[in-house]
Amino acid sequence: MNRPYLLLTPGPLTTSDTVKAAMLRDWCTWDKDYNGLVQSIRARLVRLATASPEPYTAVLMQGSGSFSVESVIGTVIPKDGKLLVLTNGAYGNRIVQMASVYGISTSVLNFGETDSVTAAAVEDRLLADPSITHVAMVHCETTTGMLNPIADVSAVVQRYNKVFIMDAMSSFGGIPMDVKELGIDYLISSANKCIQGVPGFGFVIARTEALLACKGQARSLSLDLYDQWEVMEKGGGKWRFTSPTHVVRAFDQALVELEDEGGITVRYQRYKANQKLLAEGMAQLGFCALLPKELHSPIITSFYYPLSDRFSFEVLYEKLKAAGFVIYPGKISTADTFRIGNIGEIYKEDIVKLLQVINNEIFW
Repeated sequence: MNRPYLLLTPGPLTTSDTVKAAMLRDWCTWDKDYNGLVQSIRARLVRLATASPEPYTAVLMQGSGSFSVESVIGTVIPKDGKLLVLTNGAYGNRIVQMASVYGISTSVLNFGETDSVTAAAVEDRLLADPSITHVAMVHCETTTGMLNPIADVSAVVQRYNKVFIMDAMSSFGGIPMDVKELGIDYLISSANKCIQGVPGFGFVIARTEALLACKGQARSLSLDLYDQWEVMEKGGGKWRFTSPTHVVRAFDQALVELEDEGGITVRYQRYKANQKLLAEGMAQLGFCALLPKELHSPIITSFYYPLSDRFSFEVLYEKLKAAGFVIYPGKISTADTFRIGNIGEIYKEDIVKLLQVINNEIFW
């Protein structure tokens, strides 16, 4: 198939030709074959999330990943609940905004844009405010490429018996984790991230017992996570409203290809090798990474603009696009940066070529 460029972004990302080809067939939302496919996807997602799948379930939700995040925030926190949001970037801040729109009582622990979440600070806040019932955190904050310490934070959240909401949008499927071991009650991700599907729906892997307690709590009709789950359970894979059938079929193919690659651990090794090659190669070309190496995720990396008045991100962007690569502008407020992702159908030879193109196009 024709590929005008590779997406070096944290999703949507470059997909395989076979994932794209899976969308060439039309599907009926009421057909038992299609609904059976949905049920299969739900079961496989839970098995990817934990070695102990029995206490968990999966819910698929139309829309971008933020729709699924909002479905959790708007459904699982009761009227007398209080949400603690741990934030160090745009996507943590988006959770704060969602909670504000719904009038949810919220405490915010902001670590800035370039510092990691710390378990000690979380514990201090939970000690100071026992009214907190739920804790939400972004695992991989793609604003910078930061990977937050999920295990350390989850240990504190479990110790204080709070409900743990994990935005694993850009990490699930690309970084090994076990929701049961980590005490995660709700894990949220999207079809077009590390599973390497296309945009159109997100999903929530939930502890079933916790979800059962949420009936009637939703602050939205379309984003009622409990009702979506109940209809899928009773209807054998039926969605409440029209589902993105072609995207679901592509996602099924993407799950097959994840398994064929060797699973999450093998994909993680590929992503990690891509990021290491990228970061080291960019350093050799004179680019400085925004974050110290120990805070980098294997998903996306932020780089400072070079110290040259002649540098133009717009020029670099257009030159790379003409050479077959699309990168991201920066997203932090305190420095001029740009970002390069390395997930999706991206391999060592792609990173090598990218570095060669950047080296050839250095004009500052």
